[in-house]
Amino acid sequence: MRPRQIVSITLAALILVVPAVFAQQGAADGEWRSFAGDLGSTKYSGLDQIDADNVDQLQVAWRRPIVDPSFREMGPNLRFSNMSSAAPLIIDGVGYVPNAIGLVEAFDITTGASRWLQQPFGGSDDLRGAGTRGVAYWTDGSEARIISQRGEYLYALHPDTGEAFTDFGEGGRVHLTIGLAEGARYRWGGAPTVIRDVVVIGQSMSDTFETKEAIRGDVRAFDVRTGALKWVFHTVPQAGEFGTDSWEDDAWEYSGHAPVWSLFSADEELGYVYMPVTSPTSDMYGGHRGGNNLFGQSIVCVDATTGERVWHFQTVHHGLWDYDPPAAPILMDITVDGRDIKAVGQLTKQAFLFVFDRVTGEPVWPIEERPVPQSGTPGERTSLTQPFPTKPPAFDRQGATVDNLIDFTPELRAEALAITEQYVIGPMFTPPSVAGDGPNDTKGTIQLPGSQGGADVQGAAFDPETGYLYIPSITSPFVADVREGNPDRTNLAFVKGGRQWIGGPRGLPLFKPPYGRITAIDMNRGEIVWMKPNGDGPRNHPAIRHLNLGPLGGPGRPAPLATGTLLFIGQGSTILPGGARVPDGMPPEIVTNYGGRLLRAYDKATGDVVWETELAAGMIAPPVTYMAGGKQYLLVSPGDVNTPGEMLAFALP
Repeated sequence: MRPRQIVSITLAALILVVPAVFAQQGAADGEWRSFAGDLGSTKYSGLDQIDADNVDQLQVAWRRPIVDPSFREMGPNLRFSNMSSAAPLIIDGVGYVPNAIGLVEAFDITTGASRWLQQPFGGSDDLRGAGTRGVAYWTDGSEARIISQRGEYLYALHPDTGEAFTDFGEGGRVHLTIGLAEGARYRWGGAPTVIRDVVVIGQSMSDTFETKEAIRGDVRAFDVRTGALKWVFHTVPQAGEFGTDSWEDDAWEYSGHAPVWSLFSADEELGYVYMPVTSPTSDMYGGHRGGNNLFGQSIVCVDATTGERVWHFQTVHHGLWDYDPPAAPILMDITVDGRDIKAVGQLTKQAFLFVFDRVTGEPVWPIEERPVPQSGTPGERTSLTQPFPTKPPAFDRQGATVDNLIDFTPELRAEALAITEQYVIGPMFTPPSVAGDGPNDTKGTIQLPGSQGGADVQGAAFDPETGYLYIPSITSPFVADVREGNPDRTNLAFVKGGRQWIGGPRGLPLFKPPYGRITAIDMNRGEIVWMKPNGDGPRNHPAIRHLNLGPLGGPGRPAPLATGTLLFIGQGSTILPGGARVPDGMPPEIVTNYGGRLLRAYDKATGDVVWETELAAGMIAPPVTYMAGGKQYLLVSPGDVNTPGEMLAFALP
């Protein structure tokens, strides 16, 4: 669909850009005022009291459950997940976090004791709910608000009491189907972003694609004071809007989905919001939506006040691989070849990092359009090329190829080859294939990275002092298969098949390790500095135990935290982001090593482990750090299906 080309930054573009004036990046003043520390999603704090010399002296300072016990009194049969994906805000000596049923709890940051609890709008009849990733904070200097989303509603709460502002929306809340198509339902597990007096929200949508017609996953913004709808950005462009020509036969008229299901970033100074838009209907078959399909699987920069598009870049054309940009874009002030650049980086499931000037959208390093395999599914027309960044290098394994199959022993390699004979394999962007039930039929396409990444919603941490970006990722394949649609149930010619996870010989993974890793990239040079496996993985499996292998890494979903001295990161959990469990059918040997309970501190320059401690369970919530009473605290939230979730604060004696 697109000829081979190289997109690069030009001298003319540079002349139009004002000289960069870098603002402070990361969490400021010993607090944590946004989900990822700042609006730029850096997950960085310059605090340095805890360092390599004393980190082994950390002790538990306080702990609290992820749902205050008083809610049990309101609903004795209250049920909720043990897992929390939330990062608490730390502001003016108080912590604010959504609990596992979606209600905000405020707590003392030195003791963990509750300060106030958001009361359910409908009393004890309104206790059913699910947690989100966080809340947002707004102040104009004279007034302050905690902004939270629970279920289909948006709330503005008083930071001192937790009481709702009754002049916000209708009676203190906004129904979040406002501005959506008729019949739309709303849910989201993200965290609101507040910039320039507007609240920006995304939404989650089902991956069950029943027909080619669907509701769009539009992005919306609301007035932080009144709750009034300010603007709507159509993630599938509508009549007269930019991008409709990327949909053949006017498929934009009926196509839907393409939500921002993860998280946003923003630049307060520029007044821009950066949106990772995901898959349109449907995510593995697109014969009904010819063309590149903007703004599916794109990073889109919009004006925070108006919602108007400033620039965009599509990371996957005519997406068929579920390669959603899964994490908030990361704002990075970097210096490349002597040029100061206000940059933004977008991590992808396919293990790429696309880096742009966040003012103009020009790539910092060239991005090449390269030919990719084409689909054999009837009616499908894949893009002839896909974008490949020339820098930085890919940060995880790419391609379901013979060279990437496990080769611990010749016997295991032979068994892995035998498994692949039942499937279509090939380089990255080999399209999904039609699966059959006959003895000679293929079972679909093995895709690596799979739909879980590469990278995912946990994102990365950027250290503005060193210019290093720390990326956790996994090597996890996926079977992409489609089957003919039943005309009694759908008007899609092909629908997603039922196979997802695929294992290798004797319960081992199919491909080479590391199965979970941490990669440090020097963003001023666009080069990998170090890579370390995260976790032991299946090194003690009977088939390879005798080889005395080093750590192989486990495919958990940990989130990183960079401080002025160290990199903190866990091993993830056996629960994936969004509540998805370890795939059905995964052997016990692999489940055991999917996540892990260890929390570690790494040397930022070398990746060497300088400290580790075992928690009661793994975690997917990002670690947070802050100062209180002259002490630096490290706050984590472990929990799993068998272990009640809690917030746990560490500090030096």
